[in-house]
Amino acid sequence: MENVLLYVIIAILVADFIFDRVMDYLNASRWSNDLPPELIGIYDQEKYRKSQDYTKANTRFGTLSSSVSFVFILLMLVFGGFGYLDILIRSYTNHPVLVTLLFFGLLGLLSDLLSTPFDIYKIFVIEEKFGFNKTSPLTYFTDKLKGWMLALIIGGGLLGLFVWFYVSAGSYFWLYAWIVFSGFSIFMTMFYSTLIVPLFNKQTPLGDGELRTAIEDFARKAGFRLDNIFVIDGSKRSAKANAYFSGIGPKKRIVLYDTLIENHTTDELVAVLAHEIGHYKKKHTLKGSIISILHTGLMLFLLGLFINEAALSLALGAEQPGFHMGLLAFGLLYAPVSLILGILGNSMSRKHEYEADTYAAEEFEAAPLQDALKKLSVSHLSNLRPHPAYVYVHYSHPPLLQRLAHLDKLK
Repeated sequence: MENVLLYVIIAILVADFIFDRVMDYLNASRWSNDLPPELIGIYDQEKYRKSQDYTKANTRFGTLSSSVSFVFILLMLVFGGFGYLDILIRSYTNHPVLVTLLFFGLLGLLSDLLSTPFDIYKIFVIEEKFGFNKTSPLTYFTDKLKGWMLALIIGGGLLGLFVWFYVSAGSYFWLYAWIVFSGFSIFMTMFYSTLIVPLFNKQTPLGDGELRTAIEDFARKAGFRLDNIFVIDGSKRSAKANAYFSGIGPKKRIVLYDTLIENHTTDELVAVLAHEIGHYKKKHTLKGSIISILHTGLMLFLLGLFINEAALSLALGAEQPGFHMGLLAFGLLYAPVSLILGILGNSMSRKHEYEADTYAAEEFEAAPLQDALKKLSVSHLSNLRPHPAYVYVHYSHPPLLQRLAHLDKLK
């Protein structure tokens, strides 16, 4: 039985890798150095060529990095690397919580060491070459240390509690874990911007002036209580711009990147904020949180059904069943379900983006939002002609041309 499971896991891994490469190939089939007619007025010839070079560089780099990851996992499966790691850890302790923490901690460390050179190349070579990188080596490694700290404290704490539920609560462990994970998710939705973001970025209240007045006037008109408008120093890491809405209830806040403020007019910024408020008004954040919690519940329920199957652990080369080995095997087997749910989630997200655009156009204006979207796409060197199949699988936002056409109808 364990051999069959191993073959199934390997087949899923290979199929997933091939599927991603097919998607990349389809997307690459639309590359062109000649400015397409539909992009005239958005890109000029030189900027479009640069955007194509950026897309090609990222695609090829992504293929290389994902191939290394694929080969690493495949070798670990074929040669029983996960089983050897399990045996090594059990030579020091058999406590289920400690075994699980050490197992995933060492795997995480190994994965991080493997991915760090690619991460450095991505930031300091590709992003630097195309004028996006603002991250200093000191900032990069400081971020890395902070990330490890958060993974150790938050990730390790939740994982340890998860194993404790498994040991203590019997067949209903998944239900207790679901309650705790859902509570933690809601807590982070409320307090992420006040607890986690300050570890990496400085957030300052938007000062008085034309922009703040315009935003507050629109918020009052829209019946949106807005107490917190912050500017984040995104320029310390990247020239790319963004804006987002976070929190729920009295903890909600709007955050603008300093790079966004520098490159857009007041009307464009208000239109972007109207779009974000549209997400709130249409309850997209609430719907997304509910669906995420239900997805987590489904995954944990299925895990509860299969985690005690010894074949899961033995398929990965373990000499004896263990929660950590079963959890890893389940995660690999769950990949097709995750892909399907991801596609459905992206489809819903694209629908929500259209609805938020509609809200911004109806409650403010369509033209400034169109101008803002064009500027953002050009400044980010976005690929504006992705293959429809690639959009269907991977895009959480509609492509720019489709959003512009949608907004044209609302003028």
